[in-house]
Amino acid sequence: MSAVDYSRLFEIDSMEAWDEEEILELKKLHDEARRYIDSFRWSGEIKRVLFGMGIGGVVGVFLFELAPARPDVDKILWVVVGDLPPAHLVTDEAPEPDLALEVYIYQMRRWVEAVKAGGDLADVIPVNAPPTIENAADLESRLNMLETEILPWYRQGDDGDA
Repeated sequence: MSAVDYSRLFEIDSMEAWDEEEILELKKLHDEARRYIDSFRWSGEIKRVLFGMGIGGVVGVFLFELAPARPDVDKILWVVVGDLPPAHLVTDEAPEPDLALEVYIYQMRRWVEAVKAGGDLADVIPVNAPPTIENAADLESRLNMLETEILPWYRQGDDGDA
């Protein structure tokens, strides 16, 4: 199990230096992520939410610190929201927001492949859309964009070369 790297995470209200319109869009994603995690009884109390990465109206990756309602629930979870199905992910294999987005993409691709194959969805991440070929193709297109555009853009900020 990897410890979360907090060095590139921050409070949503500390983004005043960013573009004002983008901040508003990211705050909408933040609110969407809170509503999503609040929809689960097991989530308990939200202690803190940190912004990891995102582009307004497209995708937001947030780290939630919880006082869960049940002892079998992780106290720290990633939540991915945006113009795609929301999901929560454990931090075990994703100590950083870009790695959380990679795990999200992988898990959602498993759903896409199961739908295309007409297979059982019991062992894939739940998606809040009917399992149709059209929805699978739409999600696959969005996942491709995340993989080819968003992840490289974010990682370019890490070391200057994408």
